[in-house]
Amino acid sequence: MAVGSKDLAPVELDTFEDERLLDELRRAKEELFNLRFQAATGQLDSHGRLRSIKRDIARIYTVIRERELGIRATPAPIEKPAKKSTKKAVKAETPDATEESA
Repeated sequence: MAVGSKDLAPVELDTFEDERLLDELRRAKEELFNLRFQAATGQLDSHGRLRSIKRDIARIYTVIRERELGIRATPAPIEKPAKKSTKKAVKAETPDATEESA
C-alpha cells in the first residue's frame, strides 16, 4: 500500500464528490502548512508525516484532473427522497391540468 494517511486511500477518493475532494484538499494543504511551520521552528516530531501529506495532496489533484479529462468517472449524486405532496399541493395542480386540456 502507498504511503499516506489511511483515510485518503485511492479507492475511497473515487467515492468522494467534487466538493468533498476540494474540502479534503484544503484540509491537507492547511496541515502541510502547519507541519512546515513546525519543522521550521524545530517542533516537528515526525518528518514522515510531511511526505505522506504531500502524497495525499498529489492523489487528490490526480483524481480531480482525471475527472476533468474523463478518465475517472464522477460518482453519481445521491438523490434526496422527494417530499410527500400535501393535499393542498395536489389541489393546486389539478386546476392547471384542466385549463391546459380545455
